[in-house]
Amino acid sequence: MNIKNIIEEKLLEIILNVYQLKGIMLEVQENKTEFEGDFTIVTFPLVKQLKKNPETIGTELGQALTEQTELLESFNVVKGFLNVKVKNQFFIDNFSALAENFDTVEKKDSTVMVEYSSPNTNKPLHLGHIRNNLLGFSVSQILEEAGYEVIKTQIINDRGIHICKSMLAWEKFGNGETPDSTGIKGDKFVGNYYVKFDQEYKLQIAELLAQGMSEDQAKKEAPLMKEAQQMLLDWENGNEHVRNLWNEMNSWVYKGFADTYKRLGVDFDQVQYESNTYILGKDLIQEGLDKGVLYQKEDGSVWCDLTDEGLDQKLLLRSDGTSVYMTQDLGTAVERFKQNDIQKLIYTVGNEQDYHFQVLFKILGKLGYSWADQLYHLSYGMVELPNGKMKSREGTVVDADDLMQEMHNIAKSAAEELGKLENLTAEEKAENYENVGMGALKYFMLKVDPKKKMLFNPEESIDFNGNTGPFIQYTYARIQSLLAKADFEYKEVRNVSLNEYEKALVMQLANYKVVVQKAAEVLSPALIANYVYDLVKTYNSFYQSNPIMIQEDENIKQIRLNLSDLTAKTIRKSLRLLGIETVNRM
Repeated sequence: MNIKNIIEEKLLEIILNVYQLKGIMLEVQENKTEFEGDFTIVTFPLVKQLKKNPETIGTELGQALTEQTELLESFNVVKGFLNVKVKNQFFIDNFSALAENFDTVEKKDSTVMVEYSSPNTNKPLHLGHIRNNLLGFSVSQILEEAGYEVIKTQIINDRGIHICKSMLAWEKFGNGETPDSTGIKGDKFVGNYYVKFDQEYKLQIAELLAQGMSEDQAKKEAPLMKEAQQMLLDWENGNEHVRNLWNEMNSWVYKGFADTYKRLGVDFDQVQYESNTYILGKDLIQEGLDKGVLYQKEDGSVWCDLTDEGLDQKLLLRSDGTSVYMTQDLGTAVERFKQNDIQKLIYTVGNEQDYHFQVLFKILGKLGYSWADQLYHLSYGMVELPNGKMKSREGTVVDADDLMQEMHNIAKSAAEELGKLENLTAEEKAENYENVGMGALKYFMLKVDPKKKMLFNPEESIDFNGNTGPFIQYTYARIQSLLAKADFEYKEVRNVSLNEYEKALVMQLANYKVVVQKAAEVLSPALIANYVYDLVKTYNSFYQSNPIMIQEDENIKQIRLNLSDLTAKTIRKSLRLLGIETVNRM
């Protein structure tokens, strides 16, 4: 527990003992004012209850903290704010406890499943998938660090009309070429045929429009679309030729995805396929009809009426018996809770699907699944580049692999300009460029609150000053250099007096586990990113104001090295929660 928490708990006791008021938690802040003290306590919540002025309350609390605890060295009250100076020994004790318990995680008796990525097998991963994957993976890491068991999962959208479009285009225009014969990565290869379908489809629509057909009619009557729809029916009916083609083209895509995931540094414990789960959703339809939760129209289609919930009427089964995405998601959710002992399921999906998940959760609740209120949609805003939005059908998507390579190249240029990696091998340099480039990408993506739409600027993300991944990695590398020069070995030091910079660093280090719990609660890696940035700024102030290697007092030198070591470990652990690797040289 950090000193701030100890003060908060003591205040709870004092307020109960002195004023007989239960459960009133006063805000304790690190003191940023020019007045003496390490922490500031806001007394105003007690003013109305006690009908006393804030100065009187501040003085009474200060006296009580002094008399009833061993915490305080002194206190002062300024305009109702109680500033307290904590005894040096508490900072020393707090730091020793932090160093000793650094790797301990208090386990929670709860398992959380986190779904992320969930791509379609008709195109490669793009910029939007990068935010999705980084967010889902980072949230999983944070939940684990907070003590939860975590199952990382994805469901691959491997069936449907969009998949058939790629298949049909390859069959018609591919001339038997493959990813191996062309040297094109499998997911990109298949994605090219998705774009090809759209190009040819538009030509057919234009021809039909020229013949006097309406646009809606032309879209329906275009031969390519009719063939794609027939291919989907053939797939659902188990047509051997279509199924073989589907298996082969999907295998190309999965190989491509695996390469992208590896470079992005994300992985999964389980993978589900929509081609398996869409059947499960159909089985739930009869159950819903029997319970009167769903109803059937004259044309045979099945619906759920959610108008009483402030939503609309939702189609779950078409009149021809084919399912919709909602049906598949119902089946997938039920299967996940059947197959796994999980207490919560988090869906990492963009905010354009907010309504979909509201409906999904309501229907599962109506079907009687008690875990429906443990479903959560981790909704996030779209990512744009300075030149605007992306459209996959038109082939204007920002490819994930291309962006990662661009980050590597920018990091390489920046490193060559600084000229500090000359004596590394070519392999070591390449690893360094990759870690810095990917660190820049990941940090820039994750430092923004997930709910916000964001603009990603590759050049801006690799800046060795400011709130960026490379700035934080650079501080870590600087500490490693310092510890190597000092031939560092941890030794506990208890008889030193800490100055304001050292105390500030202890307080910031003590915040790590508090921030992890908060980030796990609100599912926001941005809290970790901003925490580690603040930690680095606090360390840099300490480093610039406190000589270490030339310090003659061995105890002071040792405590400063100890502080540097724990800062580096905390930076490394924080960055790993964001999926970012550290570097020892920059």
